[in-house]
Order: sequence, then C-alpha cells, then structure tokens
Amino acid sequence: MEFPWYKHYPKHVPKSLEYPERSLFENLKISAKKFPGNCAVVYKDYPYTYEKLLELSSKFANFLLSLGIKKGDRVALYLPNLPQFVIAYYGALAAGGVVVACNALYKEKEVEYILSDSKAKVVVTLDEMRGVVENVKESTEVEEIISTSRSEALNGFTSGKFSELLEEQPAEDPNVRINPKDDLAVLQYTGGTTGNPKGAMLTHYNLLVIQVMESLWFEFEEGKEVSIIFLPLSHIYGMNWCMNTMIYSAGTIVLMEKFEPKEVIENVNKYKPTIFYGVPTVYIALLNHPEIKKADFSKMRTCFSAAAPLPPEVRRRWKEVTKAEIIEAWGLTEASPCLTCTPLGMSGDHLIGVPMPDTVVKVVDLDTGKDLPPGKVGELVAKGPQIMKGYWNNPKETEEALRDGWLRTGDLGYMDENGLFYYVDRVKDLINVAGYKVWPDEVENVIYEHPAVLECAVVSSPDEIKGEVPKAYIVLKEEFKGRVSAEDIIEHCKRKLAPFKVPKKVEFVDELPKSPVGKILRRILREKEWKNAG
Repeated sequence: MEFPWYKHYPKHVPKSLEYPERSLFENLKISAKKFPGNCAVVYKDYPYTYEKLLELSSKFANFLLSLGIKKGDRVALYLPNLPQFVIAYYGALAAGGVVVACNALYKEKEVEYILSDSKAKVVVTLDEMRGVVENVKESTEVEEIISTSRSEALNGFTSGKFSELLEEQPAEDPNVRINPKDDLAVLQYTGGTTGNPKGAMLTHYNLLVIQVMESLWFEFEEGKEVSIIFLPLSHIYGMNWCMNTMIYSAGTIVLMEKFEPKEVIENVNKYKPTIFYGVPTVYIALLNHPEIKKADFSKMRTCFSAAAPLPPEVRRRWKEVTKAEIIEAWGLTEASPCLTCTPLGMSGDHLIGVPMPDTVVKVVDLDTGKDLPPGKVGELVAKGPQIMKGYWNNPKETEEALRDGWLRTGDLGYMDENGLFYYVDRVKDLINVAGYKVWPDEVENVIYEHPAVLECAVVSSPDEIKGEVPKAYIVLKEEFKGRVSAEDIIEHCKRKLAPFKVPKKVEFVDELPKSPVGKILRRILREKEWKNAG
C-alpha cells in the first residue's frame, strides 16, 4: 500500500527494510569481530575496545549461568551510566536473561515495585546503592545482589568485587539460543503517568529494527561514529536509540553519568562527536552556557531531540550557534522508542516528520476511534515491527493499549495533506477553558520567545468561572531574575495568542520537575494545582 509520506523519504531509504533476526548480543559480537581495536566505550577518558567489551560481557553472561539463571529470567540493572551497565546489559542478554533497568535516581519504594513486579532474580548495583536493594529484598524474589564501584571502571576491572567475579569466568560465548521475535530482551517500565509503572515487553527484534532504521536513515558510517551519551541508559531513549544503535554501528560511546553542560562542552572539544542525542532541556541548558560558542561542533553531522517537543526558538538558536540541524523523533517506550522522524533538512513548528519504514501511523477520533482526514486533530495510533508484545502481567492494560492491533499512544496530533505528521500535545495535558481547547505546547512555544525565559511549563489550573485556565510556571535566566514580572509575560502572550489561550496565572520558580531523561513533568505541576484547590 502506498502512503503519502513515502515521497518525503530520503532517496537512500526504501519503504520496507530487511531486518536481521538475531539477538542484540550478536550485534556486539559482529562489531567486535569487524572492529576489535576500536573504542566502544570511553568513561572519564578510560577506553574499552570492542574486543574488551565482548570479553567482559561474555564473562558476565557465564557468571549469570553459573548462578543458575535460565533463559527468560529477569536481571535488574540499578546503575547509573557506567561501563558496568553496558557490560551487564549485553552479558544478561547473552545468558538469555531479560534486562530490567531501574533508574539510578529511584528510591526504595520505586525500586521495590519494579523488582517485585518483574520478579527479578539478580540485581546489579553500585556499592553505595546496595542498601536500597537490601532493604526491599525480602518483599521481592531477588536471590543475588551484585555490587560494583566506579573505581573498577577506571582500572579496567583488574581489581574489585565485580572484577573478581568476572575474572573467575571463561570469556567464551555462552551460546544460549535466542528467538529474536519471541524472546524478550527487556522489560522496560514506563514513567507511570497513571498509577504504577507498567513493564513494556520488548523483544530483541523490537529493539533491533529501531537500530537498523536509525542507522540507515541517518547514514551512520560503520566503525566511525562518535557520540556523547549522558541520557540515562536505563531510559529507552538512552538504551536503544543511543547505546544499542551505537554498538550496532560499532561506534564510540563517550559515557557520562549525567548531564553537566560544562563537561559536555569539554567532551565535545576532546572527542569531536559526529552524533548528538539530547532533549529540549539539554539544548536549552547548553545554549545558555557561557562556553557554548567555544565548542568545536565541526564534526557533528546529526543532532537528535526527543521526549518532548522542541521549541522552535531553541532549534533556531542551536543552528545559529553550532551550524547543526536538530532532528526530532517521536515515539514512546512501547515503540522501542521511535515511530516518526523528521527527514534531514526538514523542520517546522510541531513537526514530527514521517513514519519510519514499515511503520504506519494514523489519526483517530478520541471518542469514536474512527479514522480522521488530514488536518483534523485526534489521537495518534501506530503499527510496526518495533511495537511491544504487551505489558508484563497486565492483560487488561495490554488490551487497552493495543486495541484492534494499533498502539494507542495517548498523544494528539494530525497529518497534513502532504503526509507530514504534527504533534499537538498529550491527551491528558489538554486544558479546557469554558469549552475552548488549549494545547500547553502552543502556549509554551510563545513563552519561550520571551528573551528572559529559560524554561517553562503550562498546565491547567482550576477557575471558578471557566472551570480551568492556563497557568505558566517559569524559570527565568539568571540575568533577568527580579527584573521581569508576571504581567510582562502575560502581556507578551496577549500579543501572540487568542485571549482564552493566554495564561491567567504566572508563577516563577527556581526549577521545574523533570523525568530522569530531562523531560519537564507537567503532570506534577498540574496535580499540585488541583490538590491546592481542594
């Protein structure tokens, strides 16, 4: 079937691709065979070649097998961005295990829920975080806690507890047979916008097709790409779109534990990345750092932004400063994570581009579920080989999310006459002002045009007359603090927005709540507004 978006595909990208049916561990083996001496991971200037990464991952796999781990058993990684995450991730997959990634910022209650729900048998964590796992172990099925330290990553695993258990194991391939289309690679827990997080069941094949799509679409050169990765590897964006695709392409990962603008700029100058992965708040922070103009972006070919819409003003300023175009990708955990991408050289307000090869996206009416024509806003639903098998032990939620074979994304958008897709907002973020629909993203884009604004979030706030009205939470740039008033922001919005879209309230804050990947969490602000109203 012909779809209108095909005409926007780059010339080298076919409508349908051939995807190898192999495990993710096979990707590492292939890259190590082709480029054994190439640097796979650099952590604080300490390099690990592909040959070394394969050796350490194989040893970890054999260690898990020695513990009695069987195919399909869950192995939890409660780690920050360290080489140990990459080693344990590929080692667990090589042993036939299913990776359960816990964000390193999670506290006891969050860790306990994920370990209990997934029934993880093994947890890999840092020495300093081990106590969290110990405290919840009794209420889970965890049998083994493996701890490690940062210092081990800086001595090449020649000493330390993690190093000792690896040293005792053979470096041979464990040869556990994997059925890529059926066997799970990860249980990836969603952010839990409603109730507890749900474990999206993603197979080796689900994840691999994204790696093939991304590397082909953006013409990754095997063995030559370099990327700085500070996005959490425990998040699907950092894990698959970043880490796994770089390993698939035999690229070099410059690994940072977290996003620090100054350190990112230093690493840009030192390692000359060709690929850059970020989210809107990352680009905003870098653009406002005093040393950004000294950064050497000369080798940077492709920049990605995901997790939230990129304000047009940020895109414009980034290109002005770095000469690099930002590509926006749209998707969600349940899609491994990508569904659409903007082709190189194409940009526009709210544009999320075109569906990836072998992926179909359509717009349906929120109430009836019927297909909507071009230009009409509705829920974006999708089909494709990257979409999850379902939610772990949750048939009811699975049935709701995968209705009639289509993934219900919970995102609002539309397709234009040319087959290009546009993101409007999350269904749950819609503000209903006396019957008028207000999309927070539209209001935020206008606020970002004000020179004093560093970050902002617009949410619904209760109103006795209109039911609810827009309220803006704003972080000002340092030099504007105390010099800009709420009235200034409101007047700015009045010049550019219909009256019902203008924020009726403005609150200045020092920071906005964010997810581990750096996405601003409107939900927390909205809940605060309605809770305070009683």
